[in-house]
Amino acid sequence: MSETSGDDKPAPRPQRGGGPFGGMSLPAEKSMNFTASGRRLLGKLRPERLWLALVFALAVISVTFSVLGPRLLGEGTNLIFSGVVSKSLPSGSSQAEVVAGLRAAGNTTQADMLSGMTLTPGLGIDFAMLSTVLFWALALYVLSSVFSWMQAYVLNGVVQRTVYRLREEIEAKINRLPLSYFDKKPRGELLSRVTNDVDNISQSLQQSLSQVVTSLLTVVGVIVMMLILSPLLALIALVTVPLTLVITAFIAKRSQQLFVAQWANTGELNGQIEETFTGHALVKVFGRQKEVDARFKQKNDDLYAASFGAQFISGMIMPAMTFIGNLVYVAIAVVGGLQVASGAMQLGDVQAFIQYSRQFTQPLAQLGSMANLLQSGVASAERVFDLLDADEQSEDPDPAKTPTEVHGRLVFENVSFRYTEDKPLIEDLSLVAEPGQTIAIVGPTGAGKTTLVNLMMRFYEIDSGRILLDGVDVATMTRHDLRSRMGMVLQDTWLFGGTIRDNIAYGRPDATEKDILAAATATYVDRFVHSLPDGYDTVLDDQGSNVSAGEMQLLTIARAFLAQPSVLILDEATSSVDTRTEVLVQKAMSALRAERTSFVIAHRLSTIRDADLILVMESGRIVEQGNHIQLLAANGAYQALYAAQFAAPVADEV
Repeated sequence: MSETSGDDKPAPRPQRGGGPFGGMSLPAEKSMNFTASGRRLLGKLRPERLWLALVFALAVISVTFSVLGPRLLGEGTNLIFSGVVSKSLPSGSSQAEVVAGLRAAGNTTQADMLSGMTLTPGLGIDFAMLSTVLFWALALYVLSSVFSWMQAYVLNGVVQRTVYRLREEIEAKINRLPLSYFDKKPRGELLSRVTNDVDNISQSLQQSLSQVVTSLLTVVGVIVMMLILSPLLALIALVTVPLTLVITAFIAKRSQQLFVAQWANTGELNGQIEETFTGHALVKVFGRQKEVDARFKQKNDDLYAASFGAQFISGMIMPAMTFIGNLVYVAIAVVGGLQVASGAMQLGDVQAFIQYSRQFTQPLAQLGSMANLLQSGVASAERVFDLLDADEQSEDPDPAKTPTEVHGRLVFENVSFRYTEDKPLIEDLSLVAEPGQTIAIVGPTGAGKTTLVNLMMRFYEIDSGRILLDGVDVATMTRHDLRSRMGMVLQDTWLFGGTIRDNIAYGRPDATEKDILAAATATYVDRFVHSLPDGYDTVLDDQGSNVSAGEMQLLTIARAFLAQPSVLILDEATSSVDTRTEVLVQKAMSALRAERTSFVIAHRLSTIRDADLILVMESGRIVEQGNHIQLLAANGAYQALYAAQFAAPVADEV
């Protein structure tokens, strides 16, 4: 549980102002090392290495078929061109005789071109051979598409399982984080890391992994085929590789910081929206819509500027690669034409090479365009890793101890605690709560009342001293064992989306229908449930908008009572209950507190007059203790609080 009553101020939050009206300026996030973060993100794929090997094998097959396609089409072009030229040559002569005749006639260029071709003068186009070549070309492209689809299907499973495990890791991490972490992080910003950033990682891996593997294999395959066709033209095409790397690195370096700022601003904007919507009614009541709109506009402008800059700068990679590819295309077309004219290459080979040059520059351009996607994904990964690397609460002891008998006796021995090193809060506090006693804790705001019960639950670890539950130091117990023996009802009610029955049984899932009804009856929940259309099957939303605030409080009280804890903590638990219901709940509490140690934090002193022991706290110290009559007779701090609540109204009436 992370709720607090507002009594104490835990660890300082980032300055966001007060509630829905304050400013919001989270510290700017710095980028981690891109290479290290990217390597760590890829490390999350390690459990899928066998499937990744299959993805790679399918990609190799798909790319191989795709790369062989232009070579076959080039052969088809050679057959067509040679057939057309052959048809125009005199039948009955050989290719060598035709070439010799052209040279004798002074047509050297034409003779050189014909010498590099395979001709049968007078024959024409060999349609049977052309049909075979085109059939195999079509078959290669179909097979390439099939294996590409299989690769995408397998890779989709790899990515989704990886992200599934990442979400599980985040969920487990959140459960291991101390309460102080959530005190320092806005909820909206934390939710943005768990949802937006994880989704962005999923999309980045899904799109980039397939594209990167396919593009790299295509580049390798195309280089091999280009070297086979013409080393000279291959050299021209390879000039683009270092140029592409330089341009991509230059642009990527400048866009990475903007991607980090983009996702940091997304988290801040989500935090502000969540805060404003939570306090929407107060914004309306106090007429602060303009201020809220102004802050939203500022954060929205920051997000727009970062997003626009990141996408614009990284988007320059693709046009730059396309420009380089066009230059290479022109160079290959010119040099290839000269090669055909000289007889060094056939027309179909040049056509195939031009296709290969396109296949070569396209994956380079795609790799460049992947840079912005990878940077965005790594920027999100950095934010998720920051959460995963946060300091965790201390490990439960192993072996752990557990009380042999359950009575609910709590002892504080010289306990000291502070949220920050320079601000002591509780110093050398000692206290004994006997089984069955009701201990009321009163005092001004910030006195340490809620902190005291948070220390019992080990939401925070004490600095010195120890707390004993039935003779066992709570630090030697597991947190689950400790908290299973305690029930807590907070001033801020919390219900989840589900039926009234489910909400009551939350603290004890194995409770029978009889147990649930008994707890509901004892806490007067049963009284209002029957007025609802579906009774105990009435579905509540997480805001409890279909029941009143007092009824929500009764439901949380019923939930705690059903759990049957040995120690019951009530933190202003009746603050939302009307006066008549409060009297009834107090009677129910008296019966349910029998043989159970109860701690009641209260501001209204009328609710704790019957407490066995009243502790008056100031600045983290117990300044007075005793029952109601004793403390009034002492004429001290308690009497002053009592007079402030009851004597002042009387004086006003007079």
